[in-house]
Amino acid sequence: MYLKLALPKGSLMAPTSVLFRRAGMELAGYDDTSRSYRPQCIGFPHLFSKVFHEKDIPIQVAIGNYDLGICGRDWAEELLAKYPSSDLVSVLGLGYGRRSLVLAASGSHQGDSTQDLAAREDRVRIATEYPNLAESVALRLRLRRFSIFPLWGSAEAYPPENSELALIAVPATTSLPRGLVSVLPVLSSNACVVAHRSSWESKDLSPLLSRLQAAFETPAEEEMSRGKTTGSGDVPPPPRGDGSILRLGLPDGHQQEPTFEFLSRAGIRVEQNPSDPCRPLSNMDGVSLKMVRPQDMPLQVANGNFDLAITGEDWLSDHLYRFPSSPVKKILRLGFGIVTVVAVVTNDVPVDTSREFAELMGRNGFATVRIASEYTNVADRYARDNHLSPYRLIPTWGASEAFLPEDADLLIENVQTGRTLARNNLKIIDTIFESSGCLIGSTVKEGDGTKLERKDRFIEALRQTIN
Repeated sequence: MYLKLALPKGSLMAPTSVLFRRAGMELAGYDDTSRSYRPQCIGFPHLFSKVFHEKDIPIQVAIGNYDLGICGRDWAEELLAKYPSSDLVSVLGLGYGRRSLVLAASGSHQGDSTQDLAAREDRVRIATEYPNLAESVALRLRLRRFSIFPLWGSAEAYPPENSELALIAVPATTSLPRGLVSVLPVLSSNACVVAHRSSWESKDLSPLLSRLQAAFETPAEEEMSRGKTTGSGDVPPPPRGDGSILRLGLPDGHQQEPTFEFLSRAGIRVEQNPSDPCRPLSNMDGVSLKMVRPQDMPLQVANGNFDLAITGEDWLSDHLYRFPSSPVKKILRLGFGIVTVVAVVTNDVPVDTSREFAELMGRNGFATVRIASEYTNVADRYARDNHLSPYRLIPTWGASEAFLPEDADLLIENVQTGRTLARNNLKIIDTIFESSGCLIGSTVKEGDGTKLERKDRFIEALRQTIN
């Protein structure tokens, strides 16, 4: 029997690898050092496995691309919260990857209860990577008015200035991020095996599942404590309501180091804050810094949460394609973090240009062109401009090159050297645009004269560094 299995990257990779080894089904090439997305299962020759970002696995299994997948229960529940009738079935809990989904607030709101939240007349803002679960919780709490900020990550950085609450995942071995307190425990999660409903009902999955189940002792599911959990010490929140404070957003992740280096050349010293990693320290007076994902920057500037922010032109373009009337604008092209956004297919497809690709799709009678990308709005624009119709967009959360060729026909991706594409038997058929780090701001002017002066000085310091 031939089975297809979606395996997780990230924190679940190592324990999943150990589980398969204990079950006598070692996964060759499934570790952090491997550059392959298709590990070979020794001891189960009829298993095809592919590695995905954990968030993508429930979707891939639900639409039937894979019979089975391993992911956190939280991501399965996130999908089911929006699509309760989807063909996703949780079939086996695993004894690792334990984490809690917690609705948290700033330590300054430690006395607030769920009843207090429900009684509020003003809008309650919730920042999270789990927007479907967050909406479900808000409705369950009967919040009168609420807004959900869907994020790529770093939700813990948003309270108290940019949201009242954050729905975050907290690993079992750690406490809440510093300065946050638990308002409501939402979900207890651990790694689990999920199945496509049709596969579960029509295929004999027991040869694989029974070996996995025998490889560990199933722990009893623990009920989450109803008591409030505090983080590792309360941190006084930054100043609020001061119209002279310049609010600056900086990117975390791999863009953090080049951003700090560029600012250093501009005479602006930025360093990590040991008391609060989300809010670095600097030598700039009257400037409040916060680090969040560059993908989230344009929307946060549009919402008025930042006066200025550093992100990539790729993420700015993706935002403006979706919201062409957005008040966000590019102020400066900074010239670091350069990548090229390209259209990619597998080398086995006999085309070299986007026109040839469109002609091939039409000639072969493809019912729908499947386009995978983190840049869903760029991909949508590209499909329409190149007459790839009909098409279906497949949003991804990373490791997008793994989708070709089994789960997508075309990939819209960013590249620096192209070596990753070559290793995965992929090729570029079109260059869409080049992207650099950039400074963005809003066309809506807010704040007093002091803030505007600080803003102008900061922009000029960066401009002088570019020239």
